[in-house]
Amino acid sequence: MEPVQDTVTSPYRHPRDLAGPWHAEAACRRDEAGMFFAPSKEPTAARLSREEAAKRVCARCPVMLECREHALLQPEPYGVWGGLTAAERRVVLARRRRRDAELQRSPRIAAAG
Repeated sequence: MEPVQDTVTSPYRHPRDLAGPWHAEAACRRDEAGMFFAPSKEPTAARLSREEAAKRVCARCPVMLECREHALLQPEPYGVWGGLTAAERRVVLARRRRRDAELQRSPRIAAAG
C-alpha cells in the first residue's frame, strides 16, 4: 500500500491509520506488559529471555512496522517496540542520522538524459 499524504500530523500516514490508531490492532494488547519492559535490576539472562519472548509477540503483530516507527520517532527510551529493544533502536537511529548527514553532504547528481 502506498502512504497517504497528511500534512497536519506527519508527511505520510499508512492507510490503516485512517481507520483508527495503529495500536488498537497490536498483538501486545493481549499480552502481559511486563514482557515488554524491564523490571529494575533484572539479571542479564532473564532480560535476554524476556526480550526474545517479547520479540516473538512482535513477529506475529499486524502493526509491527507502525509500532517500530512510532518508537523511533518519539523516541521511546525503554522496552521492546516493533520487535526492537531500546539498544537496537538507538543503532537504527544512529544509522539514520549518518545516512541523512551523508545525503546532505553529497552533491546532488542530476541524471543524464
